[in-house]
Amino acid sequence: MNILVVAPSWIGDTILAQPLLALLKRNTPDARIEVLAPDWSAPLLARMAEVDAVIANPFRHGEFGFAARRALGRRLAGADFQQAYVLPNSWKSALIPFFARIPRRIGYQGESRYLLLNERHRLDVAAHPQLVQRYAALAGPLPASLPLPHLTSTGEQQWAVRSALDLPLDAAPVIFCPGAEYGPAKRWPAQHFAALARLVATPQNPVWLIGSAKDAAVGDEIAAAAQGAALNLCGRSTLEQAIDLIASARCVVSNDSGLMHVAAALERPLVALYGSSSPAYTPPLSPAAKIVSRNLPCSPCFKRECPLGHFDCMSGITPPQVATTIAAQFQA
Repeated sequence: MNILVVAPSWIGDTILAQPLLALLKRNTPDARIEVLAPDWSAPLLARMAEVDAVIANPFRHGEFGFAARRALGRRLAGADFQQAYVLPNSWKSALIPFFARIPRRIGYQGESRYLLLNERHRLDVAAHPQLVQRYAALAGPLPASLPLPHLTSTGEQQWAVRSALDLPLDAAPVIFCPGAEYGPAKRWPAQHFAALARLVATPQNPVWLIGSAKDAAVGDEIAAAAQGAALNLCGRSTLEQAIDLIASARCVVSNDSGLMHVAAALERPLVALYGSSSPAYTPPLSPAAKIVSRNLPCSPCFKRECPLGHFDCMSGITPPQVATTIAAQFQA
């Protein structure tokens, strides 16, 4: 059984798709699962035991490219896929399995994909309030408990990345993930991160800031305001290296972001900060995670920027409050 999975375009959503992959393997143990995904996600998917191969998806988020999608689908027609699971809801995301002539093409109805998908599911929001449940339900009725996402990271890999970045090998860092790709409404203020660093950093538990190159500026702001209590590594590590840095953390503090889901899948003690988004929809799937949210009447609003202009949902979460949660995680 050869199965193609068309993956989402976000780190967090890709991790939330892993329980679907685990269920497919459970249902058909000899299945070979290949994932069509952007190049950047290959290191992430390589850390999932269920993934046998990654096929590069060359299309940028939102790019149509009808002719190129048709050409890629036709190239995949010789791969003998029997099933395809299309996780994005867009019309264009279902084109490649259609042109690859995969017999079973499964996904949610989405953008009226009547011809492109021949097994269309209708979303039941009440039955499946979480995104992970919606993905997993494509494999059939949900089990009593879903498999949790799990990424692999060995001691050798963790040692190698610390050596490459000239980081102390014996430290047990508290890692902050201050970015959030979706927008500023999901980001705890930089000054709060800096104040938290001053509260919790010690020689044995230094604070390291992890994120993409887009987070480098806010990382610099936090590091400067932390007055030496935080080291900015944003933009200095690849996604693969970030996985291994997070895997060795004493604790992780993160906005609702892709790296939050990475920390959860690595089973690290995690403090997850929620404001404009909802832990009822995309929670960190780990028993080691603690969610901090003010649960204001105006949240979750799911906006990129605060529509009311006050940002109380995040700015009202205080550094001492988060430090207390970290201390509890240390003792757990």
